[in-house]
Amino acid sequence: MTTSPIHDVAIVGGGAAGLSAAVALGRSLRSTVVVDAGAPRNAPADGAHNVLGREGISPLELYATGRVEAEGYGARFRRGRAVTARRLEDGDADGFEVELDDGAPVRARRLLLATGLVDELPEVPGVREFWGKSVLHCPYCHGWEVRGRRIAVLGTSPLSVHQALLFRRLSDDVTLLRHTMADPGEEAWEQLSALGVPVVDGVVARLHSADESLRSVVFEDGRELPVDAVTVAPRFTARGELYVQLGGTLTDHPMGTYVATGPMGRTEVHGVWAAGNVSDLAAMVATANGAGVAAAAAVNADLVAEDARAAVDARAKRRLAAPGRRTG
Repeated sequence: MTTSPIHDVAIVGGGAAGLSAAVALGRSLRSTVVVDAGAPRNAPADGAHNVLGREGISPLELYATGRVEAEGYGARFRRGRAVTARRLEDGDADGFEVELDDGAPVRARRLLLATGLVDELPEVPGVREFWGKSVLHCPYCHGWEVRGRRIAVLGTSPLSVHQALLFRRLSDDVTLLRHTMADPGEEAWEQLSALGVPVVDGVVARLHSADESLRSVVFEDGRELPVDAVTVAPRFTARGELYVQLGGTLTDHPMGTYVATGPMGRTEVHGVWAAGNVSDLAAMVATANGAGVAAAAAVNADLVAEDARAAVDARAKRRLAAPGRRTG
């Protein structure tokens, strides 16, 4: 027989969204458990940016501080990877059980998915090695650090033109590499030309490095273009396996897939919320922070409403069972 859920909320994912939610729920005196595999998406980055008051902080330091803050409000942490999730329906119990890769489950009345996404990078040698350092995708996350430098945009989709335009704002030396990109259309070519962004045809074979620094882009025909940074447009795939197991459906987007939510992170699956990159492919750290707090507030309000209904029902049952009360 399945025991009743012991936590109010289980949060899967200990990044910006999950930790912010854990703090907010703890401050509402909710028993909360955070399941985290300890492999944040932005771990390769030297700093998290546009985080008010903590500009440039190491992502790992930010999350370590967040865990301490969440623990200070009573949140518990389980290190491990969540592999399965199922709904509990045992008498009056209605919640979720999440099983970890060590076989031990956690149970809770509500589930908040802050599982993030996977960056599907172009299969070009050197791209993954320099990812988050000299190979970038977001001008708001890393653009300042490469301002005025030699930047090459690796063309893989129409979004590559958009990247070239954004990074052109930060440097006069931006080159679009056609690579595998389809023809983006006459309007795009005109914009690139007007802004002085040269376009180089040819498939990129690899990124060349020396002294652990990116030096150039090497084409299949042997040509070499000196660069200081390369930007790519990955396909973003939400870590939505648990959501699908619970009956949810991932939503397609030109940039990838995500978990669709309503206001404050509520999903189409009853009792399940989502926050951060799993539901917002473009969310930066600060955005994920806010989404986590908003989802936590919504989850707490939902539990408050359920507890109030349960209290009313319990009082009605006590009145019916009171001695001397006529029932028929």
